[in-house]
Amino acid sequence: MAVSDECKLKFQDLKSKRSFRFITFKIDEKTQQVVVDRVGQPGETYDDFTESMPPSECRYAVYDFDFVTDENCQKSKIFFVSWSPDTSRVRSKMLYASSKDRFKRELDGIQVELQATDPSEMSMDIVKARAL
Repeated sequence: MAVSDECKLKFQDLKSKRSFRFITFKIDEKTQQVVVDRVGQPGETYDDFTESMPPSECRYAVYDFDFVTDENCQKSKIFFVSWSPDTSRVRSKMLYASSKDRFKRELDGIQVELQATDPSEMSMDIVKARAL
């Protein structure tokens, strides 16, 4: 599975320049390549991110999560989300599962990984718990 250069460049912008709040990626089955699906601007919220996940299609995503620690320190962690809803096609789920590690290796700087099959598995409470 190839990864488009745009994926790597957008991820670098998210990581170093904080140009985006999140990026969703999809596999283009015709070209057998991971491509950028959507980018979320810095002002967008976690709800905007979760709503951008299609209810019956798989996606990969990265989310730049800002939070405050118990010691009152402002921190940020980059989450990698593997979205594979139960209603998506079996072939699609297999393709995303088998390509995930290879794709993740292309994105240097991911700190937390999350797998979700429905919105409750990537709720804000779960994200906060994984970040701390």
